[in-house]
Amino acid sequence: MAAEIAPDRVVWRLSGPDSHSFLQGLVSNDVLGLKAAPGMVWAALLSPQGKYLADFFVIRRPGDPPDVLLVDIPADLAPATLRRLTIYRLRAAVEIAETGFRVLRGLGAPPPGALADPRHPALGWRFWTDQPPPAAEPIDWDALRVEHMVPEYPGELRVDDSYILEAGFERLHGVDFRKGCYVGQEVTARMKHKTELRKGLVRLRIEGAAAPGTPITLPDGREAGILGTRSGGRALAHLRFDRLAGPLAADTARLRAE
Repeated sequence: MAAEIAPDRVVWRLSGPDSHSFLQGLVSNDVLGLKAAPGMVWAALLSPQGKYLADFFVIRRPGDPPDVLLVDIPADLAPATLRRLTIYRLRAAVEIAETGFRVLRGLGAPPPGALADPRHPALGWRFWTDQPPPAAEPIDWDALRVEHMVPEYPGELRVDDSYILEAGFERLHGVDFRKGCYVGQEVTARMKHKTELRKGLVRLRIEGAAAPGTPITLPDGREAGILGTRSGGRALAHLRFDRLAGPLAADTARLRAE
């Protein structure tokens, strides 16, 4: 087993008879199935305009009661997301509390109680614990994400800017088009059924230095997109599909579509 603690995550507990229905009306994926059985769902919280505000895993661990859920979320997004959930809670019978758990993520044979990452099989499993982390060699998660085109905040997912369909949420099981209404659902459904995506997540070859967030430009200076996570000679980017052909640049780096 290869595993390590994810240093940039926090874990909340949602409990109460309305915990599932509360999240169901807010997030992009269907969480009601967690009432029936343990599991893990990846979902996004969107603005009413359909733009990304946060993404997180919703978990019912084996052995936990049906009305207890965990939320595994990037630490930098946690305070603003908690404020939004508190506003939306109104009279729902749900309590939100920090757990003090750390997120253990790994590859290979999982420990009892771990759950498979729902985004892609190559991303292994996740486990939530208050025990000290095991001694282990670090895992190059960025390389795995670039290889399989899996976006994460803040490299590819930008608050109040990104659209989840352009970021690949449908391919990565992060959105459900049959679940009914949630915040931002109308815009997301319209992008799915009534428009053709003109921008999206792509993988590029890269030579030279450029930081994530650097604008990607054409030789004539027109902007084509934004650079995301880099691993070795490859990188993720959010790009206009009609500007993929030919040479691209980001600062001093040179890029080309694979």
